[in-house]
Amino acid sequence: MDKRRAIGSWLSGPRAAMEDAGAELGYPGEQLGLPPQGPGSVARSGRRLAALAFDWALCMFIAYGLITDGYGQKTGNWALLIFFVLSVLTVGTIGSTPGKRLFRLRVIALDTGAPHPGRALLRTVLLCLAVPALVWDRDGRGLHDRIARTVEVRF
Repeated sequence: MDKRRAIGSWLSGPRAAMEDAGAELGYPGEQLGLPPQGPGSVARSGRRLAALAFDWALCMFIAYGLITDGYGQKTGNWALLIFFVLSVLTVGTIGSTPGKRLFRLRVIALDTGAPHPGRALLRTVLLCLAVPALVWDRDGRGLHDRIARTVEVRF
């Protein structure tokens, strides 16, 4: 393989490099039995990050309005607590946070389809640790979703 092709495959990411090597990866969510696009398909990272940013901004706004020392220095820790409670309650009951609802996303359990409060708790604890959310599989699920046996889909 020449240098240009090797660099091109590196810039395109591991999926492109694997496909260049002849591996059939399929589309994200194929192994989970989800459609390739449209409602029920695996949510793409852009929408997921936008929903997370919206939820975090909402939690910061609430924390700043409720718990401020005049300078707003302690709102970050409280915002994380508010984010935790908001995520556990909303994902565990209706399957989506306000940000996910705005961007037309929801969290489903792989085996039952309906979100479960215990899974929502586990998923949110891991999400708040941040590292599991940064490790993704080839279906686009974070480690927090894999451990909780959930997937974030479009609706």
